[in-house]
Amino acid sequence: MRATETIPPISDSLGIGQKNLTQNLVRVVLPLPLGRGYSYLVPPELRVAPGDFVSVPLGNRKVVGVVWDGEAESVPADKLKAIAGKLDCPPMQDATRRFVEWVASYAMASWGAVLKMAMSVPEALVPPASIRAYAAIELPVDIKMTPARLRVLAVLKDGPPRAATELAREAGVGVSVVKSLAEAGALATVDLPPPPGFTAPDIDAPGPTLSLDQQNAADDIAAKAAAGGYSVTVLEGVPGSGKTEVYLEAVRAALAAGKQALVLLPEIALGAQWLQRFRERFGAAPAVWHSELPPAQRRATWRAVATGEARIVVGARSALFLPYAALGVIVIDEEHDASFKQEEGVIYNARDMAVVRANLGDIPIVLVSATPSLETSNNVETGRYTRHILADRHGGAALPSIEVIDMRTQQMDSGNWLAPSLVKALAETFAAGEQALLYLNRRGYAPLTLCRACGHRLQCPNCSAWLVEHRLVERLQCHHCGFAMARPKACPECKVEDKLFACGPGVERLAEEITQRFPEIRFTVAASDTVRSASEAQELVRRIEDREVDLIIGTQIVAKGYHFPYLTLVGVVDADLGLSGGDLRAAERTFQLLYQVAGRAGRAERPGRVLVQTFMPENKVMQALAIGNREGFIAAEADERREHGMPPFGRLAGVILSSADARAVDDAAASLNRTAPRGKGVEILGPAPAPMAVLRGRHRRRFLVKADRSVNLQRRLADWISRTRLPSRVKVQLDIDPYSFL
Repeated sequence: MRATETIPPISDSLGIGQKNLTQNLVRVVLPLPLGRGYSYLVPPELRVAPGDFVSVPLGNRKVVGVVWDGEAESVPADKLKAIAGKLDCPPMQDATRRFVEWVASYAMASWGAVLKMAMSVPEALVPPASIRAYAAIELPVDIKMTPARLRVLAVLKDGPPRAATELAREAGVGVSVVKSLAEAGALATVDLPPPPGFTAPDIDAPGPTLSLDQQNAADDIAAKAAAGGYSVTVLEGVPGSGKTEVYLEAVRAALAAGKQALVLLPEIALGAQWLQRFRERFGAAPAVWHSELPPAQRRATWRAVATGEARIVVGARSALFLPYAALGVIVIDEEHDASFKQEEGVIYNARDMAVVRANLGDIPIVLVSATPSLETSNNVETGRYTRHILADRHGGAALPSIEVIDMRTQQMDSGNWLAPSLVKALAETFAAGEQALLYLNRRGYAPLTLCRACGHRLQCPNCSAWLVEHRLVERLQCHHCGFAMARPKACPECKVEDKLFACGPGVERLAEEITQRFPEIRFTVAASDTVRSASEAQELVRRIEDREVDLIIGTQIVAKGYHFPYLTLVGVVDADLGLSGGDLRAAERTFQLLYQVAGRAGRAERPGRVLVQTFMPENKVMQALAIGNREGFIAAEADERREHGMPPFGRLAGVILSSADARAVDDAAASLNRTAPRGKGVEILGPAPAPMAVLRGRHRRRFLVKADRSVNLQRRLADWISRTRLPSRVKVQLDIDPYSFL
């Protein structure tokens, strides 16, 4: 389908034509954990409709909520309060309201708690302030003229009104000159609406030439985006196969149809190359949404999404809850990534909820990955999703060779972590003028510090976690609660000095070894505590692309999405790291991560090579990587999950109890255990101390509920919790389909 010359307007995107409520009593849902809304009177002079944002009294304060459809609760007349006013903001669309209800029901949260995520920027509910501008008028006869004043008037002659700063800049004068002219009556003041915050993308801009497989996939998903209607398409392709260029065709088709598009990335702060690719493709930047945005930009973006001005949004998982005026397509890039799971507050998986959002909005969604999750693969196998496979790298580049290094056979010097064969490969890569990546998914210098005199281990005072040494900032830090302290000279337990020893490697320790082995090469450490923002990620990408860096030493933030033509060697320092801990998805996640990081090598004309260091070369993950048998690995993993009734062939839920009082949480766990549901199709495991038994000063106990697919798990859990009286100081957290077992 060819794009139209201009993007059509979003029709009826602001709820025009909705049936106004005629009754004088409406339900208003508030962004607070207070259930399903309260009844309020509608004053005679006010007309409201479902989706309107209104200010209402709550106790002795005013709160902004959303008028909800459905019958209002019957309340005695003397208890009723009236709506204080309606806000000048586009109403929340029906699909968004149904989405709030659905997420709340699935996650077992209140409507208000979910609504709060959709109302995350209260300041955006108020229209932005107008801009004071100045226009020329007929000059007063008694005004004194100066060369500076004449230049201001010359700029304004036959021109539009201008703001003071813009006018002063064009005239080459100070702002005070403009204001003095206005005070003298020589300029008229005009209030102008703020300029558009987002440039419309050029949907007619030619895209790259696609291969036959790419074109077939692009034609299919673009046609679905143009036609509308719910569908789920999986775009699976090896690293470097050009998946992004394919799904951008679906984005273009949605824009051409007058709709908005949403692309979710697992870590938006690391999407510098993606944003650049989008600008090159469409000649404009998309609206970006993530937690690091400055407040003013968050406000402008939220409102631009609500009005339809922001046509394309790229964001982290929270972007799913923005108030879209007319959403036309959703793309989930790296759909398998665990970062899409929110673990606190309202617990949800953004990939799964995005599929629900697409269904409620009757629009297509595209799930993109080189290593689709087992849940997604199973939905393809059962016919619920369709799939396109891109089996070859774009432009004829070959997939890298993968070699597994058995670390049990390596002769290693004390304090070194790189096998001789990996060191040799690094030397060859640097000599050829190419770049390398050392991957270790462990931040800091060392994960554990212990005393050689008494064996004491330095632990976080608030969590069941060892303190991680960060030598670059000379601190010991907890990666769970943020506690930090200076590295002590003496052991806190036995008081002996100079006996504290750093155990194990982090990325900073690898950097130390590289400095010793290759003092002449230029390296950078890329981890979440060294690349903290989108601007820092952009600068990292620039330095690598401009070949100012010979070696990247990084964690999982560099494992996916990046394309560096001169990066030809990837060394995985500890491939076994993610295989411990009893996580049901440990093998799948490890395979996905290692496959992704291996895909960084040899993405252009230079062939790539991957060396994987492991103490378990016989493990099924290492075997599958070595021979490139992803399909066999997924089939074996699916058989094992099916045999044990684990997701996606069964259902799981976590029930986590926490309290600052250890005795209280133990008593609460015992009470819950006595009332736990028993019967066919449901199995209760626990209670037991959570692997992270203390987190941020709270003691934690955990149940794991295992159920057949036919069981209404949420109903069983709700009935269980409601039949058990628990003290208020004990918090209950429910995690449907848990990803983390800490």
